Amino acid sequence: MIPEPKTQGRAPFREWETWYRISGDVNSHRTPLVVLHGGPGCTSDYVLPIAALSANGRPVIHYDQLGAGRSTHLRDKGPEFWTVDLFLEELDNLLTALGIKDRYFLLGQSWGGMLGAEHAIRRPEGLKALVLSNALPSAALWSSEANRLRGEMPREIEDALLRHEAAGTMDDPEYKAASQAFYDKHVCRVVPIPPEYLRTIEYLNEDSTVYSAMWGPSEFFCNGSLGSWSVVDQLHLIIAPTLIASGRFDEATPAVNQPFFDNIADVRWEIFEESSHMPFFEEPDRYLAVVDAFLSDHDESAPEKP
Repeated sequence: MIPEPKTQGRAPFREWETWYRISGDVNSHRTPLVVLHGGPGCTSDYVLPIAALSANGRPVIHYDQLGAGRSTHLRDKGPEFWTVDLFLEELDNLLTALGIKDRYFLLGQSWGGMLGAEHAIRRPEGLKALVLSNALPSAALWSSEANRLRGEMPREIEDALLRHEAAGTMDDPEYKAASQAFYDKHVCRVVPIPPEYLRTIEYLNEDSTVYSAMWGPSEFFCNGSLGSWSVVDQLHLIIAPTLIASGRFDEATPAVNQPFFDNIADVRWEIFEESSHMPFFEEPDRYLAVVDAFLSDHDESAPEKP
């Protein structure tokens, strides 16, 4: 069960606002966890199962990134506006606004893991541990593996995808149906689709500005500004203890995750055998137990107040 938030609010960011919610005791001595959702341009709804980690008192913070969900939407902004640096600035701003920049954990899922890795590469002093959940260090590597996985789908699915991508008709119902067949196998294998995931899809359908600009028309067809993105040659700069979490059927395949494991010094890797891209839905008890144990190993008590 997803706990109700103890606190909700909006943090001013430049002339806009970032919406956030906090589960658990905001005054707890336990290190707070900040959850970075995927997309780009999705919402925090689908990663809300992670809020269950607040049951033992840990504050768990979810927020909708700029341009998505309950945060400020900017439909008139072009692709040049939506940059990794913008979202890193937003994250730093939120950490400061919530008064936790000196001591926090990060869990980034998918695009959120891309953002989390970029943040960790900069070695912020307050980052005590990092969880890279179903993440990627290189868009080119992701696309290569997505093409391989697509090739393993039934021939009629791949033919439909290729035909509409070549024609630029990715809004066609046939393309969307073929995409959904891929998602059902490699994104979320739970039937029916969890309601939290459906809410994120609804928000994304209402405003896909960020997703379209930075990624593209689908999970496996990246023609946006992140197409050339990679941090593989910078991963050695990450010094925060790191947990990699991925699913056996994940679109973030072992090959996608391998650079994380090879280049981050203090790292461990947990593969969820019955999961794809969302093990917090597919194997929720085990996922929460693994993440909780990892974070508990790196907990730091809050300093005594004078």
